[in-house]
Amino acid sequence: MLKFRGKVPVAYALAYLNFTKEGTAQKLVHQIKYKGQKEAGERIGYWYGEELKTNFAPIVETDFVVGVPLHKSRLQQRGYNQADWIGKGLAEGLDKPFRNDVLVRNQYAGSQTRRSRLERYKNVDTVFAVANPADVFGKHVVIADDVLTTGATIEACAQVLLDAGCRTVGVVTIAATR
Repeated sequence: MLKFRGKVPVAYALAYLNFTKEGTAQKLVHQIKYKGQKEAGERIGYWYGEELKTNFAPIVETDFVVGVPLHKSRLQQRGYNQADWIGKGLAEGLDKPFRNDVLVRNQYAGSQTRRSRLERYKNVDTVFAVANPADVFGKHVVIADDVLTTGATIEACAQVLLDAGCRTVGVVTIAATR
């Protein structure tokens, strides 16, 4: 994916579907993200994990999968984190552990959906942290999320993981915009 070229050195960035306005991927992601369809999130993550395990050799190096975290107040408001559902399914399909205690969102930055590309980068630049750097040191970590748009959120997560000593960071999302 060109979204990361020259920014954060991710090992790979993969998306299961192309996200287009009013398309199937948007409808699926909205059901998971806004309608709380946990089973759909876990199932599509699982299917994608199984496919990657068979057809994408670099993913076998993964030590564990993490979801993009929500801030505590946002998690309390929504009641769930769809990235965790996707990440759990993905990890299960890959036969790898899922960890939701590694990345933390230490600031509430609000929704990214109506922000420009530059605003998105500024909005998440310093909001993520690694809870315990020893957990990621020398590891191959995969970040799971629902949609990759500008890459700002994923880049911020990847950067803190790399700064904490990850050997490599991969990115797997259900959908990506072009």
